[in-house]
Amino acid sequence: MTGPEQLPSLPDLVLPQLADEARALQPDTVALRRRLHRQPEIGLHLPRTQELVLEAIKDLPLEVTTGTTSTSVTAVLRGAKPGPAVLLRGDMDALPVTEESGEEFASESDGTMHACGHDTHVAMLASAARLLSRHVDDLAGSVVFMFQPGEEGQHGARHMIHEGVLDAAGERVEHAFGVHIYPTLPSGRVHTRPGPLMASVDDFHVRVVGKGGHGSVPEAACDPIPAAAAMVGALHTMTGRRFAATEPVVLSVTHMEAGTTTNIIPETAFLEGTMRTLSDAARSKVRAEMESVCESIAAAYGCRAQIDLTPGYPTTVNDADEAARVLELASTVLGPDNAALLPEPIMGGEDFSYVLQRVPGAFALLGACPPDVDPAQAPANHSNRVRHHEDAMAHGVAMHAAYALSLLR
Repeated sequence: MTGPEQLPSLPDLVLPQLADEARALQPDTVALRRRLHRQPEIGLHLPRTQELVLEAIKDLPLEVTTGTTSTSVTAVLRGAKPGPAVLLRGDMDALPVTEESGEEFASESDGTMHACGHDTHVAMLASAARLLSRHVDDLAGSVVFMFQPGEEGQHGARHMIHEGVLDAAGERVEHAFGVHIYPTLPSGRVHTRPGPLMASVDDFHVRVVGKGGHGSVPEAACDPIPAAAAMVGALHTMTGRRFAATEPVVLSVTHMEAGTTTNIIPETAFLEGTMRTLSDAARSKVRAEMESVCESIAAAYGCRAQIDLTPGYPTTVNDADEAARVLELASTVLGPDNAALLPEPIMGGEDFSYVLQRVPGAFALLGACPPDVDPAQAPANHSNRVRHHEDAMAHGVAMHAAYALSLLR
């Protein structure tokens, strides 16, 4: 594998000019982003989004295919000479959020919003395809552009992998890179780290079954509500007592529901939430401990616990050499102040993890805090008030191009 220690030779190629080229494309990048933002779509099937992507890249020398199990778009740029394949990815789906950002290009779809910045990801990837198309003579190999639906819980990356995105160039992709915009980090700065970057995600759903009855005679019933309430405290305590402080584990009960009125003890109570870890061992253990706690507490209250675990995304793990490559490229292309080693992982999940399980690569966070806002006070991704500084997108475009060129020179 090409090592990051070889990067100092790259400025003799085209890297120093990539930021300027990306800025020259900024009007197109912004225009596409705003069109996408006005017309957000949710899930695996995003027909209007797919249409906008195809329109944006239709004049480029790309081999384009679309998905069958989703409205994905895969585009391959073949360099002037043969060589390996590098994958660049941008996710496309929005969230079920009613926008209150105040942006002039706010969502025109009630209850749907690009609250996680995927509209910027698509726009950056489309402009990167345009920029790299101008450097086709500098490429020895192929670039695979992965426009992916269904990141927000629908496993869209896995759909595209099953449909062959990693072999779209006719040979196996050897390196992969993705960017996620972050409005709570300084605008334009690239953050990443080797090893675990983002957490695995599993959801749990627990139905506590007792015996219903009249609220005036609780002794004649078997009330599931105290059992469910006890589970919440025990589950939140469990992570601090069954796991070492050096092993990050997050378990949150986020929804509870029981009963219908004041004088009825219900037969069932319901609770659900999410579990996040940074290793396979911790992931297996927290699943087992969660089930044990709920079953034991239910039994102690004379109830039963029906538990359903919904596996989510695996841990997003960066290859050490590729993470070093990204930071070196950011320093070279964007300037040393715009490359930052992330000190610790974050506990959000990401389905680019499926790609990184199969291909050495790296995922990075791109800061996009509006300049008039303190990053510590900025609305975060998934907020109905989130705003992303559009100037940061030029840095994302340049980083996509730089990553491909660094490997296919």
